[in-house]
Amino acid sequence: MNALVTGGAGFIGSHLVDALLGEGHAVTVVDDLSRGKREQVDRSATFFRCRVEDRSFVDIACDGSFDVLFHLAAQIDVRVSMRDPLADARANVLGTVNVLQASRSAGIPRVVFASSGGTVYGDTDTLPTPESHQLEPESAYGAAKVSGELYGEMFDRIAGLRFVALRYANVYGPRQDPYGEAGVVAIFASRLLAGETSVINGDGLQTRDYVYVDDVVQANLAAAASDARGPINVGTQEATDVNSLFAKLAGACGNGAAAATHGPPKDGEQRRSVLAIDRAARDLGWQPRVDIDSGLRRTVDHFRHS
Repeated sequence: MNALVTGGAGFIGSHLVDALLGEGHAVTVVDDLSRGKREQVDRSATFFRCRVEDRSFVDIACDGSFDVLFHLAAQIDVRVSMRDPLADARANVLGTVNVLQASRSAGIPRVVFASSGGTVYGDTDTLPTPESHQLEPESAYGAAKVSGELYGEMFDRIAGLRFVALRYANVYGPRQDPYGEAGVVAIFASRLLAGETSVINGDGLQTRDYVYVDDVVQANLAAAASDARGPINVGTQEATDVNSLFAKLAGACGNGAAAATHGPPKDGEQRRSVLAIDRAARDLGWQPRVDIDSGLRRTVDHFRHS
């Protein structure tokens, strides 16, 4: 298989690139390195530095004879999207449209899109939340992901592009950026290991579905090999509140007595999120394999030695 991975120098993308190369596939990575790191991309992958909304991306896609495109490049921070929704839309809406148009022009038959189960549904009383639930995003980031899905499904209908959207829960693991506002596991782990105080937004009772990065990679590989179309949730179907997450991480860091301070809640942040994963099991043959305690220990080990 010849794969093109956008955002392949980032947290999830670089793990996906490693897995593809490990299976013997040819891999081309496109990343603007705004958040990704060149050193995270295996040197056996072909690398181009460019933004997915640029014309040069179309040329890369058309020159490669690719079998599949994994679109993970994005502005990933919900709070940034609320402060500057126009910039978020340039990256996450216009960038996705350019990726889809490039795939059509290049004749790439399969597109696997990284969407967001953590934001597209909004707060809902239906938990775990299935793919059939009404979409009510409460952030610009979530709205942009919904837009990307709609564009992908339109290209599927009118251009025969086989499009599948993986709605990720809250992904965590090694290589997650601990310095931005996204990625609470990485932020807490790095601060705990450094003996610094962590801040929990609001009362900490907001829940999330935390899924380990290796499981997300396997979902991408399964989606590329499948005939599935449309949205598929990728999570664990288990909810963990932020206070409990912090306590688990403190224990994994050997600092079980650590306490966090509480700050004000953030705009655009959901109260509850947990995903139903029946469709992933049925259509992809996929199930998460790494439980949260094991995943947090692996993540802490990474930050301890990095």
